[in-house]
Amino acid sequence: MRASFLLLRFLNILQLIAAYFKYLFRSGNEHSIHSPFLFELYTQVIAAKKDKNPDYAALKTLRKSLLSSQEKINILDLGAGSRINKSNLRKIGTIAKNAEKPEKFGKLFNRLVQRFQPETILELGTSLGLTTLYLSKAKPDAKILTFEGCPATADIARKNFQQLNADNINIVLGNIDETLPQTLSQLTPKLDFAYFDANHRYEPTVQYFQDCLPYAHNDSVFIFDDIYWSEEMTQAWEFIKQHPQVTLTVDLFWVGLVFFRKEQVKEHFTLRF
Repeated sequence: MRASFLLLRFLNILQLIAAYFKYLFRSGNEHSIHSPFLFELYTQVIAAKKDKNPDYAALKTLRKSLLSSQEKINILDLGAGSRINKSNLRKIGTIAKNAEKPEKFGKLFNRLVQRFQPETILELGTSLGLTTLYLSKAKPDAKILTFEGCPATADIARKNFQQLNADNINIVLGNIDETLPQTLSQLTPKLDFAYFDANHRYEPTVQYFQDCLPYAHNDSVFIFDDIYWSEEMTQAWEFIKQHPQVTLTVDLFWVGLVFFRKEQVKEHFTLRF
């Protein structure tokens, strides 16, 4: 079993490397952008060189603390599983290393929230809550609903939110297949910002997108994580790109940005980050 797991992991890594080289070959920078909206977004937000924020120091300290934690918790994995660890008993430090987005993405999400000023934010996949905190600190008066299927990681995240005084976050615990439709039905008519980082398979990703779509509006921003994590995720990303309500997408390899601006000619960009 372990040999099969390691072989599968090796093949997945090779697939990811091949996809990354294709991305590098296709990707451009601000000189390849002819959309005024995206040019400004890319130069001022996505590829911003200077990003000084007083909240980052506390988040960096929390990340270091989680990475060094030897505490073990039992993981309830309702998604596609881990490529790193097949055991459900995992160190918090290992989860922080493999499941949390690197700091540069937390900062990117923080800048995006500051730019678009969403009132309602959904995050599918809380994990230990680091990314949630980057979203929260960008707009403390926003309503953030973060969905998590594992009670143990949700408990750790809740402690982290309390530690950093993030009181605008509510954790929705349970199977997202069930909790997302229920929560959306109680939501105000619009969804401003959504980050999809839950079940990394085709059908759930597409289903979550379609569940959220009726609540999207002209200025909504959807972010999809790990769009090249597997063939299924890449297929899901292609489906989302081609959806008639989607007018603009930005492929940053590790994440994909989706916009619904009706005044925008439908275009897909692959940009360096």
